[in-house]
Amino acid sequence: MNSPSDRLRIAWLTTGRGPGSFGALAYLFDAIGRGLPVDVAVVFVNRARGEAEPTDRLIAMAEAHGTPVELLSSVAFRKERGGKVGRPGEPLQPWRYEYDAEVARRLSQYRFDLGVMFGYMLIATEPLYGRFTFLNDHPALPDGPVGTYQEVIAELIRSGAEESGCMMNVVTGDVDRGPAVSFCRYAIRDAANAALWAELPPERAAGMDLEAVMATPLYADIRARGVARERPFLVETLRAIAEGRLPIPPPAPVDLTAEVERALAAERPAVY
Repeated sequence: MNSPSDRLRIAWLTTGRGPGSFGALAYLFDAIGRGLPVDVAVVFVNRARGEAEPTDRLIAMAEAHGTPVELLSSVAFRKERGGKVGRPGEPLQPWRYEYDAEVARRLSQYRFDLGVMFGYMLIATEPLYGRFTFLNDHPALPDGPVGTYQEVIAELIRSGAEESGCMMNVVTGDVDRGPAVSFCRYAIRDAANAALWAELPPERAAGMDLEAVMATPLYADIRARGVARERPFLVETLRAIAEGRLPIPPPAPVDLTAEVERALAAERPAVY
């Protein structure tokens, strides 16, 4: 991909719909400022200006760092073509393939080694991942639950899991199951949150819908543990790639737990 002496150039794809997406990109820019050998060649956002305030904040931040920004609203694209909104479990609508072909065309204007999808709320199709190599962040261990982070946490609670993790995988047609590149693990059930688990045992959570689970203190506790790690995990993954220690795809996924916990301890010592 690139030699250890080179700087890794990435394309960053996001929907930018909330503080997690904003915080991750801000954390990356800060790490670059502190010596991470990575350059953000372009930030691609599947929204237009004015479509959502959180996204506008992310766009402004990227531009303030001098990073080129490409915008293409997937909602406007669908409406212009009279496309339908896809339903869970159904094949992707035809307009989605057309959209990804246009995204690929726009990204081709920039020189980059690797794409990173972080908080990108669209399932990538072959016209996009077939042209470039992308990594996707997923809030679980390689053998953990699939779906959104909300669905993942709910499944962890319902199954009474002891641990979870963060993972980066190569984007393929197998959503959230492309080849794992790196991961870290952390406890989600220990003495610090034993009382919260007692309030919401797995058998009770099994009878609750997603919204109800999301409203519980245990859900918030597990989410906070993951958020604390997903940003240093992203940076440590990119550092390993940039330094030539992590080929894409690797022979086996690399465990970066130690690196992530060291980075976390340096930021704020008192973490679960």
